[in-house]
Amino acid sequence: MKIMSRTSSFGTPKREGHNSSAFYERNMYNGLNHENETVGIADESDSSLWANRIYQASSTDMHHIPSNSVGLAFTSPPYNVGKDYDKDMSFEEYKALISSVAKDVYRVLKPGGRYVINIANLGRKPYIPLHALFYEIHHSQNFLAMGEIIWQKAKGASGNCAWGSWRSAKAPRLRDIHEYLLVFTKEHYSRPDKGKSSLDADEFMESTLSIWEVPTESAKRVGHPAPFPVELARRVVRLFSYQNDVVLDPFVGSGTTCMAAKELHRSYVGYDISEEYCALAEKRVAQVVVPEIEDGTM
Repeated sequence: MKIMSRTSSFGTPKREGHNSSAFYERNMYNGLNHENETVGIADESDSSLWANRIYQASSTDMHHIPSNSVGLAFTSPPYNVGKDYDKDMSFEEYKALISSVAKDVYRVLKPGGRYVINIANLGRKPYIPLHALFYEIHHSQNFLAMGEIIWQKAKGASGNCAWGSWRSAKAPRLRDIHEYLLVFTKEHYSRPDKGKSSLDADEFMESTLSIWEVPTESAKRVGHPAPFPVELARRVVRLFSYQNDVVLDPFVGSGTTCMAAKELHRSYVGYDISEEYCALAEKRVAQVVVPEIEDGTM
């Protein structure tokens, strides 16, 4: 019988077959959100009645989608910073919006379904750590945190610097070249249901590292003020969903998540209140060419 490694003062060389029960029994973890002991039932009804559509509606009420039916939600929410699609909400109004969407995303996810949120921190005077706020909001809606990915958007300064004092300690400003992907799950840290994945060994090893280097997308080319790249969505969809899952984007924008889902043999569903962006998303999704599946990979 293979002996499992255990948490020790000096760490362990490998993670395979690791027994971490002693670590999670420590007082640090008392009172935190934990997995449900019972396994919920995923909805297996015909998703063709409501999926593969973009809805011009608010994602605070996604009544088109049955409960327990979505395998993955991936989105980049509005940051409330003055983009064309942003309303000038107060801090409390913004938190209420994100919380309301989180509540309905939780409802529609399958047990073990994941919610991945692309978010950046804001400002400098003061600095607003939105990613910390999003943990607070989603914990309050019973999501379990699974970790976070640093999306590194650039290698370095490229001759640019942030506003502030030049070469002086008076008021240097940090220039962000990264954003966050916060990974949450519903009820369980693993999917109770079974499905087919499409990651080869090298891609799995690379995608499970906490830093992803993915170039940004051109807003002008896409026609949206803040698009994230299709490659970022591809990585999320391949890592956190099964083939034939339904993938949801509650702030669909230019439709990037739905494009990746369709390309990777998943169904998709998106929400946006903007008629213009719903039309843009539908146009971009319609242009996706779906490759055939060969030898279980894509």
